[in-house]
Amino acid sequence: MVLAETTPPPFSIASVFTEIRLDSWLTVLLVVAAGLYLYGVHRLRLRGDRWPVSRTVFFLVPGLGGIASVTVSGLHAYDTTLLSVHMVQHMVLSMVAPIFLALGAPMTLALRTLHGAPRRRLLAVVHSRVAKVLTFPLVAFGLFVATPFALYFTGLYEQTLRHEWLHELTHAHFIAVGCLFFWPLLGLDPLPGRWPYPARALLMLLSVPFHTVLGLTIMQSKTLLGGDWYPSLALSWANPFDDQKVAGGILWAGGEFVSVTMIAVLVVQWIKASEREARRIDRELDRQEARERAQDQNDATVRSAARD
Repeated sequence: MVLAETTPPPFSIASVFTEIRLDSWLTVLLVVAAGLYLYGVHRLRLRGDRWPVSRTVFFLVPGLGGIASVTVSGLHAYDTTLLSVHMVQHMVLSMVAPIFLALGAPMTLALRTLHGAPRRRLLAVVHSRVAKVLTFPLVAFGLFVATPFALYFTGLYEQTLRHEWLHELTHAHFIAVGCLFFWPLLGLDPLPGRWPYPARALLMLLSVPFHTVLGLTIMQSKTLLGGDWYPSLALSWANPFDDQKVAGGILWAGGEFVSVTMIAVLVVQWIKASEREARRIDRELDRQEARERAQDQNDATVRSAARD
């Protein structure tokens, strides 16, 4: 199916609210995901278990809500009209929403909620060979870095503008690749082969230059992304070349901001993990000291009884 070439009115903040759509498959998936997550939290509370409110907020608001804000809101009406709007979608779907989905720990919630065969099947998936390969940080890093270059510097991007099914598939790909990259680095769920914090921080740092190079290349390019798609729209209120410069700037600045912020989050997680480990070691030393004191007292009692 080729995307319709009818164009929306000039972009404005009001358009984000007036062009909302609720008829996409992604809307259904978002509602189902939110419902399942809340049901899991409800099940835990019924049996008296605690689930951090912060995880629920992260998963629902900036996580699922972030995806909805760029696919269900009026922004969707401009994602094939303005490259800059598409770049906002790209950033949110691949770099913002996946981070908060990971911090929501949905896998942990599912494992604590499910029992019997469903739980065993989920564990089998988590520890499967495919999961180990896809969540291996270097594999996820390669996909995360290569995806935008393969999309924007081949004819693929123009095809996503002309075919709705491919356009929607690209959105799903952004989300999947973002989750694969950020889940092993920042996520709280149990994943096989998770790297130590220094290696995770280094990998996050290495992702920064790629967004800089990509953003600057798009800004300075004399060739329009998408071929003749944007000029063919003949918008009286937008210049494709100017909009492409804005799009490159969004990718450059947004990528650096998110990456540096996530490095800071990772460092905080690292510090908290070190503090937890230090407390665990202290508790173990206290228990060991208590056992030694008890043993000494027992030996003293035995010696005293022998003298008597």
